[in-house]
Amino acid sequence: MSARTVKIGAQSGIATVFLLLGGWALFGPSSVIELGVTEAYQDNTFLTRFALACFGAQAVLFGLMVLAVRWSARGFAVFAVLLLPFFGFNYWFHYEVPVLTSIGMLDFAGNVTMLVLAILGWRAARAAERV
Repeated sequence: MSARTVKIGAQSGIATVFLLLGGWALFGPSSVIELGVTEAYQDNTFLTRFALACFGAQAVLFGLMVLAVRWSARGFAVFAVLLLPFFGFNYWFHYEVPVLTSIGMLDFAGNVTMLVLAILGWRAARAAERV
């Protein structure tokens, strides 16, 4: 597999995570609340659904931008570093303040997937940029 193919695959994989999870939040905010948030923290008011759908719309927008822009090695590296605080978010809101259910921890799985893909993309982009 060429470095270019790995780079494109990594970038497409990152976009897919944003499009899937963001699309779920955009088009099914009530479902995200019901399945992803523990009962003690569930709030299914219009404003909560609206805010979650807005969050999903931003994730979908970013996913589409990931598909439209070519990332360099630096872009993959910066994305990987900026992703790290989200692991703290996942830990805190699952273990310390139990807001996220195990299904809500799909966010964590998405973050792990994107981090691995960012590292693979960075390595492939670095190799391609050397040529």
